[in-house]
Amino acid sequence: MMSSESAIHPFARFRVSLMILRTAIAERLMYRADFAMGTLFRFLPIVTQIFLWGAIFSVGTQSETKSIAGYSYEEMIAYYLLAMLARAFSSMPGLASGIARQVRDGTIKKFLTQPIDLLGYLFWHRVAHKLVYYTVAAGPFALVFFLCRGFLPEWPGGWVFLAFLASLVMGFLMGFLIESLLGLVSFWFLEVSSLLFIYMMFNYFLSGHMIPLDFLPEPILVWIEFIPFKYLAYVPAAILLDRYTGPELIQVLVIEVAWIIGLLILNRVAFSRGVKRYSAFGG
Repeated sequence: MMSSESAIHPFARFRVSLMILRTAIAERLMYRADFAMGTLFRFLPIVTQIFLWGAIFSVGTQSETKSIAGYSYEEMIAYYLLAMLARAFSSMPGLASGIARQVRDGTIKKFLTQPIDLLGYLFWHRVAHKLVYYTVAAGPFALVFFLCRGFLPEWPGGWVFLAFLASLVMGFLMGFLIESLLGLVSFWFLEVSSLLFIYMMFNYFLSGHMIPLDFLPEPILVWIEFIPFKYLAYVPAAILLDRYTGPELIQVLVIEVAWIIGLLILNRVAFSRGVKRYSAFGG
């Protein structure tokens, strides 16, 4: 954080954050129809999943296809629905590339000369985006989940549901911090598109968005425990599908909190050191 910003009174800093949030919400509301249609069409692949896994589970005798990796047919469809919901929280399209573009064209210097924190600004802008998105998309989400209600598990206990909500919020924080950290790499490498492509490829596979992580062999699962991707899609879905026992659930959430704290520190260090070596170009 820049020294000019650290000198701001905490109440004034709160007012700045609130103003950023309100402005970003007003801006995002211009795209409310796009959010609603985009959400509805985003769930169209689930139709493919229903037919695909229906065909897979119908192959062979009933005893052979009763479950795959511990998932029944209904649980498999429920997993994809919940994973898509989790990904809607944790995905941050354009965040890393936007930071890299500002570094490259010099527009990032406005955050270095004004008492506005870059990461704070981007965070509240993303909060506004998600607030508007879920307000507008509540209808399409409700429709899809109502039509697929036969696949969904029974309503979980209070603590499990709270853990599920906490995992969604922390998934948003983790997704933001990972993408912002990738964007801050542009202080050292102006072109990060290849890095972002590699990240998106691994993210899609290792987050559990493509297939449940339970399908992967044990050696890969061991390594997945040491990287944060699974918290972006797999963990929220697994919590609601009761894949974690009580102690395991607490451990997973504690580790996720530790990841968030570690990523926040890395973001602050990367920004501080990046600014020191930065030379402004362009507008």
